[in-house]
Amino acid sequence: MADRPTVIVRPARSVRGLARIPGDKSISHRYAMLASIAEGTSRFHNFSAALDCYSTLGCVRALGCEWKRADDGAIEVQGRGPRLSAPAERLDCGNSGSTMRMLSGVLAGQQFESEMFGDESLSRRPMARIMTPLSQMGARIEARDGGRPPLRIRGGSLKAIHYKPDVASAQVKSCVLFAGLFAEGETIVEEPIRTRDHGELALRAFGAEVGRTANIARIRGGQKLSAIEARVPGDLSSAAFFLCAAALFPDSQVTLPGILMNPTRARLLDILILMGLKISVAQLEEHHGELIGAIEARGGTWRGAVISGADTAALIDEIPVLAAMAPYTEDGLEVRDAKELRVKESDRIAAVATNLRKMGAEVEELPDGLRIPGRQRLHGAELDSFGDHRIAMAFAIAALRAEGETTIHGADAAGVSYPAFFEELETVVGL
Repeated sequence: MADRPTVIVRPARSVRGLARIPGDKSISHRYAMLASIAEGTSRFHNFSAALDCYSTLGCVRALGCEWKRADDGAIEVQGRGPRLSAPAERLDCGNSGSTMRMLSGVLAGQQFESEMFGDESLSRRPMARIMTPLSQMGARIEARDGGRPPLRIRGGSLKAIHYKPDVASAQVKSCVLFAGLFAEGETIVEEPIRTRDHGELALRAFGAEVGRTANIARIRGGQKLSAIEARVPGDLSSAAFFLCAAALFPDSQVTLPGILMNPTRARLLDILILMGLKISVAQLEEHHGELIGAIEARGGTWRGAVISGADTAALIDEIPVLAAMAPYTEDGLEVRDAKELRVKESDRIAAVATNLRKMGAEVEELPDGLRIPGRQRLHGAELDSFGDHRIAMAFAIAALRAEGETTIHGADAAGVSYPAFFEELETVVGL
């Protein structure tokens, strides 16, 4: 994708065929981090191809854990146990907020000082939400005004806390639980709304005991982790683009094998079914606590929806593509309680509204969401990714049903999570 900063998307007649979705980013990040502090060498098949996850691997290597790609394509990470090596240089997180937020939990328990930095986009993103609990546990963390990167972390002896975050965040939860491995006592995270549980499941996969009741997770300090071999399920957030593409055309049919079916993520499928997409799931299996299945989706009548409250938290990564598709629905889409979207890789609320208006859509931008009427006709336009992978991919899908060609500038941003996205899209689009 590095040589494709601009992509032209032409209208399609249907979406048909099989798309192979890369490994889940959320799980890949957590597996790589926990592998670094486990005893032995871990092997991961279908590890995410996302640049974000390679930022995590780069940081892990800088902390003394070698990794390589084996002959069979698996990523192998050599663990060092709980004590990592002090990095010789600053840790480069690239564009990955996931790397910075969650790895901070591991660094907080180390007996050295480290500094984490990122690109221009990441340098604007707030980190106070992980600085607060880690400081309460005894780590010393410094950041720029407003809690923005770079972060300087002085780790050391940590004490357990009972943390109640104001905003539900799976990354914050994982960060605190990872730090809890190094803390004296039992660390508890009590969320206002239950979030994705990949951190808890990954910790269990590596041998830790993690308690979980409703929206409360707890972990005892001092537990040792052991290396694992695992296959990373296909990323449901990446699959969302192909599922939404299938929803655009009544005669579409797309098959996505080996997709993550974790119940805390599968709310997307419920919403898409409510909106009219015909979905069936087969070959359900469980690996290291994570459900995996093959999804088949067929187009139908594309209705609207209201996304708010717990649904917003569950669908935070998928809202951009759902919103980009909203003008084509019968009843439109309303998104509320999504202020979090303002501080992602871009201001995703503003980015969606700007690009939809360029395509001729009527959009109402709200402080915490969007209101987009249905039954609209869009035309091709010159659009901007705003340096955001999800915006680039969302509008590639919206462009499939627009009248005329759409040019997406900064399309190489898709490489952050899905380097082969545009190539894979070409295999299932009927022009």
